[in-house]
Amino acid sequence: LPALILAYVGDAVFSLHFRTAMLAVEGNKVQVLHTLLARMASAPFQAQALHCIEASLTELELAVVRRGRNAKSRVPRNASIAEYRSSTALEALLGYLYLSRQQSRLEQILQQVAGSMCRSLLSEAEGGAKA
Repeated sequence: LPALILAYVGDAVFSLHFRTAMLAVEGNKVQVLHTLLARMASAPFQAQALHCIEASLTELELAVVRRGRNAKSRVPRNASIAEYRSSTALEALLGYLYLSRQQSRLEQILQQVAGSMCRSLLSEAEGGAKA
């Protein structure tokens, strides 16, 4: 499948995984959940998460990431070209793992992504608290 199709599916996988996971954190505050998910789904956060997990990827997964990164698409104004392409690459990887029914590996990657994003959010919160 084309890389952008994998990314389209991967975006849905990402969204569903994190929406479900966040229910345990803020189950009754939809606006808080939406704001947090929007931050986590942003190109800069996803690009940073990909950078953190890339060393743990297999050769085949890295090939999918390269295909996703090289896919041509419109870049929104709120992200740099590099961030958006890396974000697309992460989503393509998630879509590939989902569609190839590699559920265990998908969960492992999503856990690594979650850890990276949580560290980034905590770092931002600590930085904001100090300011």
